[in-house]
Amino acid sequence: MTIYEFEGRKPVIDESSYISETATIIGKVTLGREVWVGPGAVIRGDYGEVVVGSYTAVEENCVIHARPDEKTTIGEHVTLGHGSIVHTGTIRDWAVVGMAAVVSDFAVVGEWAAVGEGAVVRNKFEIPDESIAVGIPAKVIGTVNAEYKELWIKYKANYNSFCSRYRSLKEVSLHP
Repeated sequence: MTIYEFEGRKPVIDESSYISETATIIGKVTLGREVWVGPGAVIRGDYGEVVVGSYTAVEENCVIHARPDEKTTIGEHVTLGHGSIVHTGTIRDWAVVGMAAVVSDFAVVGEWAAVGEGAVVRNKFEIPDESIAVGIPAKVIGTVNAEYKELWIKYKANYNSFCSRYRSLKEVSLHP
């Protein structure tokens, strides 16, 4: 893992979190308890601030950044899918941002909301709590039901357990 202080802006990372060796964290970034940061993820608080709440999964190749003197806030129990981007946005607790989705400046993804794969949540757009949004630009098409919540609680438990399980990863040689 690559963790950098930048111009006096230093990351604060809970010791229970896991950060992949190929992830990069720069500047004013706060990671709560049991945050899982996957390979290739980049979290930059170089001139803005990023706060990631406890029990959140930042999957492979995600990018999280904030505008100068602004803040990106990711809630607790959030899943940011593979290759997603959040830029000066707010993602509330239990939300899911699908693979390769983009959450643009000052957009808000509500509690238990789901952003579909490849969707683009435009600047200042708000996805209400328990809503499902898809498309380019993202549009609300439905609501999250109890079955979805139950399923996602199970999925999120996997990532929380990864924080301790990934510490035992061992590099293998393909050519003994």
